[in-house]
Amino acid sequence: MKTLGKYISKYLAAFAGLTLLLLFINGIVFGWTFYGIVAKDYGSLSPQSMLSRTASGASLKGIPQEASELLRNSHIWAVYLDTEGNRVWDIDAPDQIPDHFTVQDVAVFAKGYLADYPVFIRNTEDGMLILGYPQDSYMKLPGNYYSLRSIKAFPFFILGILAADFTILFLAYYFSKRKILKNARPIITSIETLADSRPASLLVRGELSEIADSINKASNIINLQNKARANWISGVSHDIRTPLSMIMGYAERIAQKKSAEPRIREEAEIIRRQSIKIRELVQDLNLVSRLEYEMQPLHKEPVSLAGLLRSYTAELLNTGFPDEYSLNIVITPMAETIFFPCDARLISRAIGNLVQNSIRHNPGGCGITLTLGCTDKNISLSVSDNGAGISNEKLRELNEKPHYMESMDDRLDLRHGLGLILVHQIVNAHKGTMRIESKEQKGCEVILDFPIRSVN
Repeated sequence: MKTLGKYISKYLAAFAGLTLLLLFINGIVFGWTFYGIVAKDYGSLSPQSMLSRTASGASLKGIPQEASELLRNSHIWAVYLDTEGNRVWDIDAPDQIPDHFTVQDVAVFAKGYLADYPVFIRNTEDGMLILGYPQDSYMKLPGNYYSLRSIKAFPFFILGILAADFTILFLAYYFSKRKILKNARPIITSIETLADSRPASLLVRGELSEIADSINKASNIINLQNKARANWISGVSHDIRTPLSMIMGYAERIAQKKSAEPRIREEAEIIRRQSIKIRELVQDLNLVSRLEYEMQPLHKEPVSLAGLLRSYTAELLNTGFPDEYSLNIVITPMAETIFFPCDARLISRAIGNLVQNSIRHNPGGCGITLTLGCTDKNISLSVSDNGAGISNEKLRELNEKPHYMESMDDRLDLRHGLGLILVHQIVNAHKGTMRIESKEQKGCEVILDFPIRSVN
């Protein structure tokens, strides 16, 4: 996309510009700082300047008092030699400085050190002036000299510049990242929304307007497709209902016909039961699609979940609950007083699906417990059993993929079908969450959590 390319190019250009600016500033700071050091080291108190000022007034008799005081105040010692190499006078010369120098001696220290002191010499009309500096002040090389203070300061100066550059680049990175994330976050959120098959809408403005517009167009297309899919499922469900009712009716009549052969009556009863399963499956499929695409209206009203659980349990037990199963209810005192705004029919449907799921997956019987709890933040409704449980691999699939359709339990050869999917959709419609906990041979528990804030 052109917009994305321009967006990336903009920040790359800004980073390159900042880098060049830092290099320019570093050059200026480096030059300015070391100019000051050099100006001080090579200014009025520099060896060459001091030589010129001192030698101009130097003679066999000595130097002016002003020059002598300047040398002492600057911690510089001086020695004056005549043409024969003999010391004529000195100012604060160290004890290790000899009184006589040969031509070879002069040649040795003229470009280096004398008794480990950096020295500088100047020939005059009647002799030679030697100026000696503190041992830790200058480093002399043939033909030149360098300030030790400057040399020692150089690494710290470079580290300081690098630290400043790093800080500036890090701050530029940090604030650029914040701005990029701020601009990209709505787009990322919208993409995640589209991945969940939910519509997304972005304001088409700013630097990423082209991407936002593309996402909106994709969202509109997906929304239209979802509606078309839901309407198609609804239409197919409606079209199946009439012939399925006829099949169920004829199968029931045959099953109840006393004159029919027992085998035929048994087969008719099988057809009737399987037709009921198909009807329930079609109804579930239709409801799942409508919930998923937010086409199912919710009739919310404050409902006592404790009363809802008791009513469901009484109805289930009165309609012939299998003897190999037991059903218990646990309700905490706080949950007794909670009225939760919900669609009571759908919540009952979710509970029923979970109970039936426990029954289908434990054909040998098990104990089923309905638990209702409450905290300051959420309402928790769970359906648990002490049956066969679910394998770790299967449990991971069910929790990671709420739309996972089929059980791979070869021993039981059972299908989860739309049961858990429908529960998941009902919970989502009420802004809740669903999680599954289980251990093999120790049972399974499905927990539905609804935030208290959704009550308001």
